[in-house]
Amino acid sequence: MKIRKTRSMARSFGQERQRNQAPGISVLIASDWAPIRALEGPMSGNPESVYGEMLPVLRNADLRIVNCECALTSFGKPVWKSGAVFKGAPEHVRGLAAVPFEVACLANNHVFDYGLAGFRESLKLLHGNGIRTVGAGLTEEQAYKPLTLAVKKTKVHIVNFSEGEDLTSSRGGAGVAGWDIPRALASIRRCRKKGGLVIAIGHCGLEYIPYPPPYVAAAFRSMADAGADCVIGHHPHVPQGIEWRKGKPIAYSLGNFVFYQHTDLYYRKTGYCVTLRFAGNAVSGFELHPYGITESGLRKLDAREETRFRRTIARISRPLRTVAGIERAWQSYLAYYGAAGFEEEVKGILERMRAEPPKGAAMFRNRITTMQHLELWRGFLTRMMAGHPPAYSREAYQTVTRWFSAKGGIQ
Repeated sequence: MKIRKTRSMARSFGQERQRNQAPGISVLIASDWAPIRALEGPMSGNPESVYGEMLPVLRNADLRIVNCECALTSFGKPVWKSGAVFKGAPEHVRGLAAVPFEVACLANNHVFDYGLAGFRESLKLLHGNGIRTVGAGLTEEQAYKPLTLAVKKTKVHIVNFSEGEDLTSSRGGAGVAGWDIPRALASIRRCRKKGGLVIAIGHCGLEYIPYPPPYVAAAFRSMADAGADCVIGHHPHVPQGIEWRKGKPIAYSLGNFVFYQHTDLYYRKTGYCVTLRFAGNAVSGFELHPYGITESGLRKLDAREETRFRRTIARISRPLRTVAGIERAWQSYLAYYGAAGFEEEVKGILERMRAEPPKGAAMFRNRITTMQHLELWRGFLTRMMAGHPPAYSREAYQTVTRWFSAKGGIQ
C-alpha cells in the first residue's frame, strides 16, 4: 500500500524539505509481542528464527517499535483480572534485542499481569538491553510521559496509551497510561509544539472484529487532528483497516505479531507491520508488510495470499471513509453478536463468579469499566430496545462472519 499524494500534499512535502534539512527517516511499527504458548521454546532457543523471512524487513528501518504484550519476569504472582495472564522468561528479552527493537510500548492490558514485582523486573531487563519504554511506569507521571528520542537528528515523540483494563495508573500509582483521550490529545499538542515527529500508538478496541468501534475511530481521528503524524492501533488480535486523514495514516489494528493463538481461524494468524517514511516533518511514504503466524514464528505470505490480503485490507477500509460508514459497520457487528452472544457472555461470567469469585468479579467489573466492553453492551442493549434497530451493512455483516469463521485462507 502506497501513499496517495495530491498536488497540495506534494507541495507541502517540498516546503517541509526546504524548511527542515534533516535527513529522511523510516520507522517500523509492529504490534503484540509475547513469547508464550508455541513460541516460548523457539524464542528461548533461537530468537532470530522466530522472525523468519520478516527479519530483513524489520531490520530495514531506522527505528523499530513493538508492543511488549507480557511481563518478562521470574518474580511475582499472577493478578486477578478479566482475561488471561501472560508471562515471558527473563531470557526472552533477547528476542527483542536480536532485531533490535529500540522501543517497547507498555501501555497494554498484560504488562502488569505479574504484579509490581514482575513489572519492575521487566523494566530492568528492557532498559538493560538498550530498549526504551513508553506507556507504563512506577508512577502516574512516568506512565503518561511521552518518549522522545533522536533518529538521524530528527526528533521523534511517541505517545502510547491503552484501555488497560484494571492496570491504569489513573489513581496516581504504578500502572499503564489509560483511556484518557483529553490527556493524550494534550500530550500530542505539547509534543507538536516542540517540533519533530509525533507518533500515537494505542492498545484498544474490541477483540477479533474487522472494524473499529466508533469510539476508537473518533479518538484516533482526534489525535491526527491534534497533530499526530500517524496513529497506530493494536489489541484486537486481528487486522483492521487503514484510513488517511489529511495526509496522515491511521491503522486501526495491525493484528497479532509474535503472538500465537491456538486456533485455526485465519485472521488471528495473519497480521501486518508498517514502515512509515518521513521527509522533514511530514509522512512521505507508507508500506504495509503482511505475514502469517505459525507455531515456529512468522512467515511471509506467498504472492497469491499477499494479493488477497491487500485486497481484503482495502475492502475493510472502505467503511472508514465516513462517520456513517463506521457506525453501520459497528451495527453490523452488534447484529452478529445478538442476543445469543450477550446471553452466552453473561452466563459465562456468572458461572465463573460461582466457581472462582475473584475471577468472576474481575470479569464483571471489566465489562462495565472498560470502554470496549461497555460500548459493546451499551450498543447491543440500545439496539435491542429500539423498535426499529439502526441500519447495518450486509457486506460488513458478511465480513464479520468471515472474521469469526474463515479457516485456512482468506475467503
